[in-house]
Amino acid sequence: MFQSLKPLPPDPILGLSAAYRADASPSKVDLGVGVYKDANGNTPVMRAVKRAEKILVASQDSKAYVGPTGAAGYNEIIASLMLGHALKQSLSDRRVTVQTPGGCGGLRIAAEFIRQANPEATVWVSDPTWANHIPLIGSAGLKFRKYPYYDFDTHSVKFDEMLNCLREVPKGDLVLLHGCCHNPSGADLTEEQWRAVREVSLTQGFTVFIDLAYQGLGDGLDADVFGVRLLAESLPELIVVSSCSKNFGLYRERTGALTVFCETAEAAAAATTLLAAAARANYSMPPDHGAAIVQTIMENPELSSDWDSELKEVRDRINSLRALLVARLHAAGIDQDFGFIQKEKGMFSFLGVNKDQIQTLIQRYSIYLVGSSRINIASINESNIDYLVKSIKAVL
Repeated sequence: MFQSLKPLPPDPILGLSAAYRADASPSKVDLGVGVYKDANGNTPVMRAVKRAEKILVASQDSKAYVGPTGAAGYNEIIASLMLGHALKQSLSDRRVTVQTPGGCGGLRIAAEFIRQANPEATVWVSDPTWANHIPLIGSAGLKFRKYPYYDFDTHSVKFDEMLNCLREVPKGDLVLLHGCCHNPSGADLTEEQWRAVREVSLTQGFTVFIDLAYQGLGDGLDADVFGVRLLAESLPELIVVSSCSKNFGLYRERTGALTVFCETAEAAAAATTLLAAAARANYSMPPDHGAAIVQTIMENPELSSDWDSELKEVRDRINSLRALLVARLHAAGIDQDFGFIQKEKGMFSFLGVNKDQIQTLIQRYSIYLVGSSRINIASINESNIDYLVKSIKAVL
């Protein structure tokens, strides 16, 4: 039976990482990988996480299953981070939050839930969007269409075109938005634009579906969820997928959540049963360790304060690297304007070079970036920035 199988092409990002590891150049730079790196090029375990793990080792007395919907305390903490205490309380009877294996698990369970609610639903995604959105959600059998989002010429959101497209989205469909730190572009909606999205959603009746993978890495924990909170308090229905991979550095622990807001408490109660059944059919129970770390941190004032401080250090470093890269490119005498990089948010931006230039950067200079020209800003540091700038200048 297996003899008929044909190999699939390698994942473009994972394949790039493999090529980087095989490269013997001492000057090589990996701008493709999607994890935070510190000034030494490492992906560290956060201070509060290390301390929380010590507490768990000493205090945890069971490894029993947590149940399909996960740990209740963790779920409430994620809801509080996303909504703030007052809004969480006001929406408590219309909201259900379940723990998932990372944001990816949340996206997949959301897709299963959507298919149960409306098998004919189309999910509208930004052009471009995160490369794994369509495989993850599409594997549940949902259809996709794209709405205009990023203008590669002006390096900004094509908001007028986006809004005109959303005015054609019918009730029963969903619009997938990035809560903050848009991946891959780094170009986010303004507060005014979020308000405009709210109005068109109310008019058209489509359901908003938000991927919130980077809360705290843009402008701050509260500022980064302006859009989420605005829509949660305004719309009858909303889906939000959260991830702790980036803001807690828990990449390999697969720690996420899915929150569904319904129009009534009765609908929310029904949604809870459907989400639990979808989880049971996919992975049965979510892993506990990462969620237990988050819960331990957030229930301990000292640890939560330390986590907040280190997250600010991460955010400030990313933003300072954006400014530094733009300044060094300008100082190198490059005429092309890269100022847009400094205005964007989160770990990613498009460098804005073409495919031939990308291949030259990879093959001649060992600068590894994906074919769209997306780069991970956090991969830049003082030891590689001058070589990176020199290489970029050489291909322009």
